[in-house]
Amino acid sequence: MPPEMKRPEPKIEGEKLSGSVERVTFHSEESGFCVLRVKVRGQKELVTVTGSAASISPGEFIDCIGNWFNDKNYGMQFKAVRLSVVQPSTIDGIEKYLGSGMIKGIGPHFAKKLVKAFGENVFEVIENEPERLLSLPGIGKMRKDRVVAAWGEQKIIREIMVFLQSYGVGTSRAVRIYRTYGNDAITKVSENPYRLALDIHGIGFKTADTIAQNLGIPKDSLMRAQAGVRHALQEYSGDGHCACSRANLIEEAANLLEISQDLTSTAIDAEIKAQNLTLEPIGDESEPLIYLTALYKAEVGVAESLMRLHTGFPAWSGIDIEKAIPWVEEKAKIELSQSQKKAVALALQNKLLVITGGPGVGKTTLVNSILQVIAAKKARILLCAPTGRAAKRLSESTGLEAKTIHRLLEFDPKAFAFKRNKENPLEADIVVVDEASMIDVVLMNQLLKAIPDHASLLLVGDVDQLPSVGPGAVLADVIQSKALPVVRLTEIFRQAATSKIIVNAHRINEGQMPLQAESQELSDFYFIKGETPEDISEKLLHVVSKRIPERFGLDPIKDVQVLTPMNRGGLGSRSLNAELQKILNAKDGAHISKFGWQYRVGDKVLQTVNNYDKEVFNGDIGTISAIDIEEGELLIEFDGREVKYDSNELDEVMLAYAASIHKSQGSEYPAVVIPLAMQHYMMLERNLLYTGVTRGKKLVVIIGQAKALAMAVKNKRSARRTTALAFRLQRARESIDLLTK
Repeated sequence: MPPEMKRPEPKIEGEKLSGSVERVTFHSEESGFCVLRVKVRGQKELVTVTGSAASISPGEFIDCIGNWFNDKNYGMQFKAVRLSVVQPSTIDGIEKYLGSGMIKGIGPHFAKKLVKAFGENVFEVIENEPERLLSLPGIGKMRKDRVVAAWGEQKIIREIMVFLQSYGVGTSRAVRIYRTYGNDAITKVSENPYRLALDIHGIGFKTADTIAQNLGIPKDSLMRAQAGVRHALQEYSGDGHCACSRANLIEEAANLLEISQDLTSTAIDAEIKAQNLTLEPIGDESEPLIYLTALYKAEVGVAESLMRLHTGFPAWSGIDIEKAIPWVEEKAKIELSQSQKKAVALALQNKLLVITGGPGVGKTTLVNSILQVIAAKKARILLCAPTGRAAKRLSESTGLEAKTIHRLLEFDPKAFAFKRNKENPLEADIVVVDEASMIDVVLMNQLLKAIPDHASLLLVGDVDQLPSVGPGAVLADVIQSKALPVVRLTEIFRQAATSKIIVNAHRINEGQMPLQAESQELSDFYFIKGETPEDISEKLLHVVSKRIPERFGLDPIKDVQVLTPMNRGGLGSRSLNAELQKILNAKDGAHISKFGWQYRVGDKVLQTVNNYDKEVFNGDIGTISAIDIEEGELLIEFDGREVKYDSNELDEVMLAYAASIHKSQGSEYPAVVIPLAMQHYMMLERNLLYTGVTRGKKLVVIIGQAKALAMAVKNKRSARRTTALAFRLQRARESIDLLTK
């Protein structure tokens, strides 16, 4: 339905209020919620208005429909059910609007120049006579083009916003819709609003469904049922599963959509026919599994690639193992344990080997020994890991270059594909993959496809850590299948046994409570009791800001990382970040307020999504090094490399004084502080605590309730992910064994 044909807006009951925005007290671009101070004609004092807007700036004029209410903390406010934004018309309003940072390239300084030169006609000049901007000192062609582009983007965003508001959505998700669909946004949304849930980050099925209902799409339409079925399966994959039984999917989707199971079943068949979903019987399962087709192809691809790479002999198969092991011990001035010697022998005899084990069991020593022997045979070695930090650690431990998997595969942001693939494979005789437990089935499939047939593969990781954030449990499935060679190191070496972090990590992994420090001497592991969430929070803030810096000489921002089980709640990452920022980086000066946060120079931030253009990936931690208010830009330093961010891109980062344990995978920090409370009970699991503890290099401090710690240690209920990779590998192994008999 094109915009000119849209039906009349639904009538909203309430009072009307209009006025100019004097100050934006709060605006969350994630939810659109805003608190505004508004100058209303006839009112002597400014009025507080709460509502929702995609973008809002001082100087703009708003028309609202809503009701007055008396907030017990903040007094009389106007709660807007509908809030529409229009361009300012007064000179003062125009200057405030242009100087607010809304239009990229215009800050307070140039806003004054523009208004002085063009007065009330400034918007007309920007839109229809932009060449006149060049007559002003300080505005060249580049700045002029930037201003014109930003003005056009804002105009289109406002049109999209009006369209969405008329169909019941009043949030800044309009910005994301515009970024994805451009000028065709309204047409595409009108044709099939359910595509939003697939295409737009941050827009779920429920939001798309709201738009669809208001556009008049029937609740029992097949279009809605098909989108809902896909959504239910995507939600399932969001919990790590690769597939779902047909019966479960029918029930889940029917309940979610409030439609009949017959219609849900029809929608599933339609999606299978359209090849968006794939149905496959697995083994003796009474109910076949249904996959999102992309996940099905990835899982099948991983199984095929692993068996392909396992087949044959390594390039160095002629090595005399009896001589190689003493040679490497002498060269590295080490003594390998019996289990390590067996692992070296396996690695030299097989094209594929998995090495797993906890901290302090000698995985690094083993990998280095294998690589030294292979390097002596002039083999081409490639090293990689899922995250930048993990790759850096791998490089430091081996003395060889290591890359992230994305960099190794040469990701092309424009094509949104890897340059290295089956047709253009990696040039290597062996590929070593560290932190393999973090790799989901989709990325593992892309990596394995790019490894040539003749090359060997060494997968290294701790299978007892949290599984990948994305779907699948690749490392666990490979080990469980028993179809491929696996070495599990369990012996803690003497040097490592002096570390309470390592000893307690293994105790936790075995279901035993961690040992406390027994003397007044400095230890590397502490448990501090906290009775209530408030008590825990207070002690945590003191430990991070005072106690650790004073007793251990560690920087509270650079060296100390708070890791929490959850994002929400008083002890969640969001709340703790706000409190820690106040204590650790409360400096005045330039700052940018976006998405409910204030970003300042010196703030530690965490990238939350993969940004291939910037080569910054989910989990990377950086520090804000500069802010340009006029341009609405920041520089964030990631491992010595400065990356430019537009203020509208800050939905990709979050403050990182505190982060979830899930986000910490693959990283290591000098000091880790972990709050544990019964309010986290849904997340109190052994592998979560184990992962958090093993992130600490020099110091781990757990602050919490003894009952919560005991629950986390004892609880090994982690739900088994629905995958079929282990079965596929077992079946492939059986086929090979039959052929070789």
